[in-house]
Amino acid sequence: MLGSTHGTFTTDLRARVVACGEEPTGVVHGVTAAPGDQDVSGRPLHAPVPDLDRFFRPGSVAVVGASDTEGRPNTGITRQLLAWAERVGARLVPVHPTRTSVFGIDCVPSVAALTEPVDLAVLLVADPLPVIEELADTKVRFAVAFASGFAETGEAGAAAQERLAAAVRRSGLRLLGPNTNLNAFERFRDDLEGPAVALITQSGHQGRPVFTLQELGVRLSHWAPTGNEADLETSDFISYFAGLPEVGAIACYVEGLKDGRSFLLAADRAARQGVPVVAVKVGRTETGARTAASHTGKLTGADQVVDAAMRQYGVIRVDGLDQLQDTATLLARARRPQADGVVVYSISGGTGAHFADLATAAGLELPTLPQAKQDELHQWIPEYLSVSNPVDNGGHPVGDWRGRKIIDAILADPSVGVLICPITGPFPPMSDKLAQDLVDAAEATDKLVCVVWGSPVGTEEAYRTTLLGSSRVATFRTFGNCIGAVKAYLDHHRFTIGYRSPFDEAPRTPSPSFRKAQALVRPGRRLSEHAAKQLLRAYGIRVPREQLVTSAAAAVRAAGLVGYPVVMKASGAQLAHKTELGLVKVGLTSASQVRDAYRELTDIARYESIDLDGVLVCQMVGRGVEMVVGVTRDELFGPTVTVGLGGVLVEVLNDTAVRVPPFGEREARSMLAELRGRALLEGVRGAPPADIDALVEVVLRVQRMALELDGDLAELDINPLMVLPRGQGAVALDALAVCR
Repeated sequence: MLGSTHGTFTTDLRARVVACGEEPTGVVHGVTAAPGDQDVSGRPLHAPVPDLDRFFRPGSVAVVGASDTEGRPNTGITRQLLAWAERVGARLVPVHPTRTSVFGIDCVPSVAALTEPVDLAVLLVADPLPVIEELADTKVRFAVAFASGFAETGEAGAAAQERLAAAVRRSGLRLLGPNTNLNAFERFRDDLEGPAVALITQSGHQGRPVFTLQELGVRLSHWAPTGNEADLETSDFISYFAGLPEVGAIACYVEGLKDGRSFLLAADRAARQGVPVVAVKVGRTETGARTAASHTGKLTGADQVVDAAMRQYGVIRVDGLDQLQDTATLLARARRPQADGVVVYSISGGTGAHFADLATAAGLELPTLPQAKQDELHQWIPEYLSVSNPVDNGGHPVGDWRGRKIIDAILADPSVGVLICPITGPFPPMSDKLAQDLVDAAEATDKLVCVVWGSPVGTEEAYRTTLLGSSRVATFRTFGNCIGAVKAYLDHHRFTIGYRSPFDEAPRTPSPSFRKAQALVRPGRRLSEHAAKQLLRAYGIRVPREQLVTSAAAAVRAAGLVGYPVVMKASGAQLAHKTELGLVKVGLTSASQVRDAYRELTDIARYESIDLDGVLVCQMVGRGVEMVVGVTRDELFGPTVTVGLGGVLVEVLNDTAVRVPPFGEREARSMLAELRGRALLEGVRGAPPADIDALVEVVLRVQRMALELDGDLAELDINPLMVLPRGQGAVALDALAVCR
């Protein structure tokens, strides 16, 4: 029974879920279940990782439409491809129906005339479809289509792109594009060392700022400009880059995800490998509007789902390209943190206070340094200056031998994992000495040293040569970008340490609950409250004692069986929100009240022309915290699960968290931690703590329902779910379900 949540929750929950009919999967107490390729909803649990080695480092390249006629666009592209092929050691084969040579290299008239296997075909033609069909008979592994005029132009273009994609599928090759560019064939600096940033962009121009980080000493390994993604997509490149030893972080600019599950599987692969993924995803202002009868459908917008899905799998979402640059660079270069504590070190009390305010508001931990450490720092810093954190040195110590002593002493504290020194403006020669001391200290420690160089000029020697010349110091230009990157760095490593892939334990076979629920489904219809509650009961979710009656006399008998006081509610498939129509009566304590309530409810329904399947006589459940738990379908990710504060003000409060199945208990609890009103569950103003374990269990059971009934269930809304005091469980007082 759901109220029986005692002892160790994980063990207790698994026992009760199995009793409900589920079959445990994955690794449970050392027993490994047989692996499957799909979860119970029919979605893949494993994504093939494309071998893109020969795309980025081909042995031979065919350029279809190659030209050396000056003034022609294809000539410039051919020239760039020639230079790139030489750098990567590839043989270039021009393909042209009328030319005998291009840039002195012998041409072949068509791809069908290629006499040797080619790794990559670059298509410089307006219509790539005929060439793709010709390539189907060759052994070309990859192709790039630059042509535009496809899905980006409207319905006709989308149809043309689908024809192209179908031809690619038949051919067996992999295609980049269409509507892409030459970014994959740029000149990458090979004189830079250390972990690299791999770049994925759907817009070539939007990736340019990240690419130019090389001029600041940041190594880039690859650039994948995915364009319209008729075949190869962002997810393919994330999966591939996550397995490369030289890649320290993956930076993405995403305009639209092609397939939600593919993206999650790619992000999961990166999380397993510990490779951070940083992404700009446009579309935050999309309303995600949809026709929805349930509260949940109205509360969950499309971008909220994208945001939640990214957080589930550790993808760090940022807003600006400058944040993308700074965050990806830091995560690629920095070693694993030794502690979460951040110390702010400055030459100005005002600067330190300002930075500390912003850092604390962002959620960074600024520990007070121990008194012994403060006494040590006061050997070199005047006593009247605060060194508790932030550390204010007053300025003068940075100009002599004391500066390095202070930095080393701070870094030696075991609670300190990050040292941040904001320098709001240059003040040579002391700022030169400070920059050098910070670089020298960073080279001698595994801890993260960050500098914010606030000068708008950016030409100073201390910045251009000293700071940017070191890969061990993370240098920023703004407070906000530094704080955001450090927060992402600490969060990422916390995430990866405890990460367990939800795909490993995703349900693969339907449970007995599924078979019971299928009998209740009515395709294309909304279920009555009574039928929706039967659906919940099939999945072991507790509902009140209740009976459905069709006469006043039967209502009186039912009340005696249920036990006074009772609640009476009209029940019908048309009824989404009964309270507004006066179709709920609470706290009835006698037979006469029950008879009167029955007549009143049926009279209102008749007046409002509402068809009823009867009147529910329900057990009156004690007070608790009213929550909402629901399911909606997202066009990209499929079923999603939402939890939030419920009751009649659910849409006013709009305090919800959403996740994409599959997920486990840890993620369900993190959903509750996101709620602004989570303190209500912990007990406020004398109220007892709520049964959070029971609430988590309901969320997990609803998730199972969402997966198993994905083809049948469009929406589910449990509101309110009354979460009773600790140890007493949770009861679904009302429910709405809409079938697909």
